[in-house]
Amino acid sequence: MHSIRRKIGVLLTVSSAAAILLIMIFVNLTMNSIFEEYMLEVQNKRYETITTYLEEEYEKEGQWSENTGIELMHNAYMSNYNLTLYDKDNKAIWGMNPNDIRNKVNLGQMMVQDQGVYTTKKFELHYKNEVVGYVEVGQYSPLLMTEEDIQFKASINKSIVASGAMTVIIITILSLYFSKQFSAPIKEVASMSVKLSKGEFEAKTNSTSDVKEIEDLRSSVNILAEKLNKQDMLRKRLVSDISHEIRTPLNVLQNNLEAMIDGVFPVTSERLSGLNDEIVRFGKLLNNLDLLKDFEAESMKLSFHALKLDQLLENLVSELIMEADSKNITLSFSKENEKSYIVSGDEDNLKQVFFNLIHNAIKFTGSMGEVSVNLYSRNKKIYVEVKDNGMGISREDIPYIFERFYRADKSRHKIEGNGVGLTIVKNILDLHTASIEVMSSENKGTLFTVIFDDKEE
Repeated sequence: MHSIRRKIGVLLTVSSAAAILLIMIFVNLTMNSIFEEYMLEVQNKRYETITTYLEEEYEKEGQWSENTGIELMHNAYMSNYNLTLYDKDNKAIWGMNPNDIRNKVNLGQMMVQDQGVYTTKKFELHYKNEVVGYVEVGQYSPLLMTEEDIQFKASINKSIVASGAMTVIIITILSLYFSKQFSAPIKEVASMSVKLSKGEFEAKTNSTSDVKEIEDLRSSVNILAEKLNKQDMLRKRLVSDISHEIRTPLNVLQNNLEAMIDGVFPVTSERLSGLNDEIVRFGKLLNNLDLLKDFEAESMKLSFHALKLDQLLENLVSELIMEADSKNITLSFSKENEKSYIVSGDEDNLKQVFFNLIHNAIKFTGSMGEVSVNLYSRNKKIYVEVKDNGMGISREDIPYIFERFYRADKSRHKIEGNGVGLTIVKNILDLHTASIEVMSSENKGTLFTVIFDDKEE
């Protein structure tokens, strides 16, 4: 298996090299085509110049002789072509030997087809609209190029190859750089996911990327790691809390009963009443666990009907007023106006919801504190606020307070409770299609807001 950086680097390099190669071939073919067209045009002009020159010489002399236009031979030899002059009866007047130009050095450097095949072209020579002779041009290449022409063409081809090679090198370097920039965050996220699979939930990736999808992936994995870490801590705390909640009443019962059996403690109604309280406490824990089991199994059966929420809350506050007074806490209830607040729900379960919320507010509020229950409506919604000025909840713990057996920070953990009250609240409200929100600051207090649909609007 190869790394993503190597895969991306090779892909970019190969793709770029293939594109550059195609461009080089296209440019080379185009340049050669244009150059050959240019040389063909030059050659045609040469033919025209030769015929024009010989016609002018014939006009001066009035006839052909062995010296007519013979000075063209030198230029023909230097330019790698062969000339032969004929009269009007196709009898040779003078001519060059083709073998004289066959083995010239620059002929072998011509990059054209059929360069070793000797070909000839015959052109008519006119005087006063009559054919007076012919000139034959022979050559070993379709296109005749001077040494300068060959060097120019070779330099162009070399420039194309050099520029292509240089471009490939530059692109390879850039590909390695950008592949590293692109693959580094992915590699780190992959490494982090491996750590998460091994249970190392404290892992975190700090690298950033300007690619939205990669940045979203990195952020999501970080959030996942944080949640897994919290869940792992919650799991460990859950085991500890359940063990504590079950072991405490059992230890109290065992120690007291053993002391009574051994005669250390006398058997009195007061002691038996205390043991009964521990049994009741243990029973409440088991009942709450059974209740959670019913919620999770979706076997909880609710009896929905229209009920007056304001009346339910007022009665509940009256029941808890004595508990609040015992801690010197002011407990109050208020509603926005005298209207009836009607919701559809199961009365016993909703009473359980608000009992848990108000009871918790009293439990986590110190002496001389305040707990208020406020009822009002806004935009076809009914709001119930349970507010206290107690110890509050840390911001880190707020997302997890509805988890089973979650007891928040240590200061709250010291207060008696089994950590399932808010879980029951959340499950009951979910069945009523209601929602709950929480705002809290440590040492300043907590505000729980339950939101229902207003059935009267």
